[in-house]
Amino acid sequence: MLINWLLILIGLTALIAGAEALVRGASGIALLARMSPAVIGLTIVAAGTSMPELMVSVKASLSGNPGLAIGNVVGSNLLNIGMVLGLTALFRPLRIQGNTIRFEWPVLMLATLQFYLLARDGFIDRVEGVFLFGVMVAFMAYAVWLGRRGVVETAEGEKLPTASFSRNGAAAGVLNILAVILGGSLLALGANTLVKGAVGVAGGLGISETIIGLTIVAVGTSAPELVTSVVAALRGQSDLAVGNVVGSSIFNLLAILGTAAVFSPLPVPGEIMSRDIWWLIGITALMFPMMLSGKKVNRWEGLVLLTAITAYIVILVLGT
Repeated sequence: MLINWLLILIGLTALIAGAEALVRGASGIALLARMSPAVIGLTIVAAGTSMPELMVSVKASLSGNPGLAIGNVVGSNLLNIGMVLGLTALFRPLRIQGNTIRFEWPVLMLATLQFYLLARDGFIDRVEGVFLFGVMVAFMAYAVWLGRRGVVETAEGEKLPTASFSRNGAAAGVLNILAVILGGSLLALGANTLVKGAVGVAGGLGISETIIGLTIVAVGTSAPELVTSVVAALRGQSDLAVGNVVGSSIFNLLAILGTAAVFSPLPVPGEIMSRDIWWLIGITALMFPMMLSGKKVNRWEGLVLLTAITAYIVILVLGT
């Protein structure tokens, strides 16, 4: 049993380090391409911080552990909204851009409801997986197009900014590409190690893989989102912090579930449909009035989100 917990720790460490390297590299490349911070948060950073969930869910799917794959996605989204957004707002109230209310939150809510509709028959097959992934591609393409419309062109001769390594130009590009490669390698290694440890712990404790995915694995794979959003908020980059949470949650439901289902069709555990999906729909809906009121998520609203996710975890643990 001890070796399984050690594998989980090693896996989580590799995932967090890999996500950090990937996000720094990808953000630098995106800035060199003249993408705005809001678009970077919604697309590049959100996808990068979701890489642990992607690697874990795909690995779990291929290993014949669908409960772990789906539990990881649902648990990560619950924690993204409840823990990451809530805790980030406690550190610093978050300003909400108009596009988040008009475009990004509706897409997240629709993706959540779409997951419920597809999973009602207890199965997400390959065709449904392709559909989910296709919607994600369309969303990211539109988000980039929407964001780039208002970006000011860089003056001729001016050095282009980069988010990492304090370099510019070609040197920054090379270092960022190397960071992406290193990050991807660490993510693959971490996902493989984490899944082995989580499956071993579930078997040793007699707990379902779904519960492990909703708790231990979801907390670990949500760590990059938490660190990224808190740091962005403390630096006054609310658009990056909120975009990371919303974009990552959309990415989880569309790209990760879609990719995992394409690799191997996913049976949906009954406990997800009878309990967890309703918590996910509820906490996603709760975001809207918070963002709409004054276009800001205040500290007390962050506390409400944290209270909600704490109540969910307590009920989950007591039910186990």
